[in-house]
Amino acid sequence: MYKILVLNPGSTSTKFAVFHDGENVFQQTLRHSGEELAPFSNVASQYEFRKETILDCLKTNNVSVDFNIVVGRGGLLKPVESGVYEVNDAMRNDLMSATYGEHASNLGGLIAADIAASIPGCRAVIADPVVVDELQPEARISGHPLMPRISIFHALNQKAIARMHAQKEGKSYQDMNLVVAHLGGGVSVGAHQKGRVIDVNNALNGTGPFSPERVGTVQSFALIDICFSGKYSQQEIKKMIVGNGGLMAHLGTNDAYEVEKRSLSGTDPHAKLVYDAMAYNVAKEIGAAVAVLKGNVDGILITGGIAYDKGFCAYIEDMVKSMAPVYVYPGEDELGALAMNGLRVLEGESTSVYC
Repeated sequence: MYKILVLNPGSTSTKFAVFHDGENVFQQTLRHSGEELAPFSNVASQYEFRKETILDCLKTNNVSVDFNIVVGRGGLLKPVESGVYEVNDAMRNDLMSATYGEHASNLGGLIAADIAASIPGCRAVIADPVVVDELQPEARISGHPLMPRISIFHALNQKAIARMHAQKEGKSYQDMNLVVAHLGGGVSVGAHQKGRVIDVNNALNGTGPFSPERVGTVQSFALIDICFSGKYSQQEIKKMIVGNGGLMAHLGTNDAYEVEKRSLSGTDPHAKLVYDAMAYNVAKEIGAAVAVLKGNVDGILITGGIAYDKGFCAYIEDMVKSMAPVYVYPGEDELGALAMNGLRVLEGESTSVYC
């Protein structure tokens, strides 16, 4: 039996779980207050504190730490191919220095490496970070060379759902063409061609459908006017794009479930219009991904937290069902996806080298 520890750090929480082979036997979410995190000057400096809270929790619950592998959520690194990467010095240096951006997910690899180093024979890896980049050459070109298209998306969940669907269909992921739409705090729609995401919108800070808290694609001149209006700082505009955009900007909340209820109540027609517009934009992006795959699509997969809303999914399906069969896989099991990748390594699949 293989023992696997998986780590998924968030901005104010640390989710982790222990798996025995593919079975989740222990799971916790540790919440970190603003007061606890205030002494740390940046995200990377939190890793020792967060590591100790995990180890203390395991000890308190009498969970043995004789792990075979520790799998951390991949953070903001240089663009990489999909896969599992051993945490090495080069990766640690980039995560510690936030060379490619600062995000709580950067802590995953750092904590994994420290915990694994204290356990004989234990390995530390990350899997399918958000910077997975398999774009085909044409997909990288925007309308200006100073603004190339960049791949940042929900790679971990998209890849896991695509593999799961392929297995369910009795096929290999590498033999299928799929469109996967992840609907969460951000929205990403990927065109998966024979195991590679050859095109996808930048779900973090730039393109595609708007989401509960991100603006997605907006009119360029309108954004320029806002930038030079003198009313907002650079940081305020960035927050407008990521954090206070989308449903938050229109309706004052990033809670899609609350908006769903307002939409269904019949008393808030504006909420219904905005919510329908979000579904409309997701469907448009799916149509674009189908075009990337030249219409040769085995399935359209809808996943993420908002996929629990049957009405929202039905709106999308009504627009795209003529293109390919639609399958809905609500939620996201990032801890399970990390464990699945760790198990694949323990069972003999090779890892990649980050350099």
